[in-house]
Formats: sequence, structure tokens, C-alpha cells
Amino acid sequence: MDIIEEINRLKKEKNAVILSHYYVDDDVKEVADYTGDSYYLSKVAKETDADIIVLSGVSFMGESAKLLNPEKTVLMPDSHADCPMAHMATVEYIEKVKEKYDDIAIVCYINSTALLKSHSDVCVTSANAVKVVKALPNKNILFIPDENLGRYVASQIPEKNFIFNPGFCPIHKGISAAELAECKKKFPDAEVLTHPECTQDVLALSDFIGSTSGIIKYAGESKAASFIICTECGVLYELRERYPDKTFYTVGLPTCVNMKKVTLEKILDVLKTGKNEIFLDNDLKDKALASLDKMLELAK
Repeated sequence: MDIIEEINRLKKEKNAVILSHYYVDDDVKEVADYTGDSYYLSKVAKETDADIIVLSGVSFMGESAKLLNPEKTVLMPDSHADCPMAHMATVEYIEKVKEKYDDIAIVCYINSTALLKSHSDVCVTSANAVKVVKALPNKNILFIPDENLGRYVASQIPEKNFIFNPGFCPIHKGISAAELAECKKKFPDAEVLTHPECTQDVLALSDFIGSTSGIIKYAGESKAASFIICTECGVLYELRERYPDKTFYTVGLPTCVNMKKVTLEKILDVLKTGKNEIFLDNDLKDKALASLDKMLELAK
């Protein structure tokens, strides 16, 4: 029996489901039951009737799945697959800002630790951030941890006052406007589709700005035949699978090494052993879950 057959056998035997992010390796996506961005995976995690969730992604995704499914077992194929940006804000900073404003909402990007979520009023994803923040009654918004996404959301909601935290995604920040400009010269007919975690100068050169799922959707609806994709290279698999008649380029090859830590061998291992299970403190869990539930409510 090969590794994929063994994974499928164990999934059925243990009533397990494999959720994978777009950015993991292609062979991992091929064994996944559901593949998507953070928002999609958070919805699927809450709706699944599986007893075990194998989260093929990074640690904050496993925490989110556990928050939404406290009674289920959530396993991480690689316990060291982490997102640097998820840690780029502090509770001390949040409390300091709260002291300055009476009317403030702490808006936390889902790419964050459960600890940061527990000190926030609502979570957002790149797919729903604008919609959720618009729905909040507060005029003052502290957006954590990603400054680039925060500034993009602020540009769409000028009536609100934003305070930013100096966090960032190293992969998206590494996509440079100068290299994108050169790429545009090389492929002048290509439309530029960009994730809002990129820097403002890259966004300014783009034809479309949106989440990973938004980029995939736009590419299918556009009449253009070629595209320059400004996000992690793992999304190319989905784009080429869905739209084989279209051409996709990247600015360099932006790669999240943490997402790539997930392998078929590690998925098989956790299905066999049950190791790398996510556990959360009850008090933290309740507070963090409230921010996720608020997101799902406002994003409907």
C-alpha cells in the first residue's frame, strides 16, 4: 500500500478530515479533503462532522480549528510550522492603545496566536476584513498584527480612524515594487493580482487586490489571458488546475518555508500516532473563540 492509500485508509478508519491551505506543497493538497484560504478553512472546520481534523498549514490555523471545535481532536502534521507574523503584536501594546481611546475595537487578523485573539474584539481574514470592519460601530480601530493589510483595509474605509501595529508577512513584504515593475515590462499584457499583505507600493502597481481565494476567483472571471501573481507561489497549483488555458507568472518565487514543512509522511505519522495535538487553556480558549465567532457572525 502506498502512502496516499494508507492516508486515505486511516482517514476513513478514524473519521478524519484533512484541511490544507493553498500555500502547502502540491502533493499535500492532492490528499486534502478541503483546500482554501484561512477564512474558508475556518468555516469548514466549524461545519465538519469528522472526529479528527488534520490541519495542513501553520500553527495559528490549528489553534483556530481547535477554538471552533473544542470537542474535536486537531492535529498538526508539523508542530514547528509557524507563522512569524502571528507573533508580531503584544498584549502590552494592545492594552496601551486601549488606554488612549474610549471607543476602540481591537481587530485581529486571523494570522495571529490564540493569545492575541483572546485580547481582541473580532477576528478578520484578508477575504472579509473590509466587510467586518465596516460593520463595527466603533470609529477607532486598532488593527493587529499586519500593518500592510491594516493600511489596505483603512484605504477602503476612510471614515474610520486606524491605529497600526508594525507587523508583516516576510513572504509578501519580500515582493518588491521594483521587481514587479520589471515583470510588468516583460509581460505588458498580464494583469497584476496582489494579496493585501504586500506593501503599499506593490498594491499601487496592481490591477486587483484581494485574498488568495479572491485572486483565484478574479483570474477565472477576467478576460485577460495572463497574470502576474503577487502572493505565495503555492497558489499557482490551484490557478493552473482551474484555468489551464491561462498563463501565470510570479515576481521571483515567493515561498513560505513554514507551509512547506507539511509533508505526506508527516500527515501519515499524525494519523497513525495522534501526536502534535492542539491543546488550549480554557480561559484563553473562551476569550479567543468569542473573537472568531464575532467574525463569522459579521462576515455572513
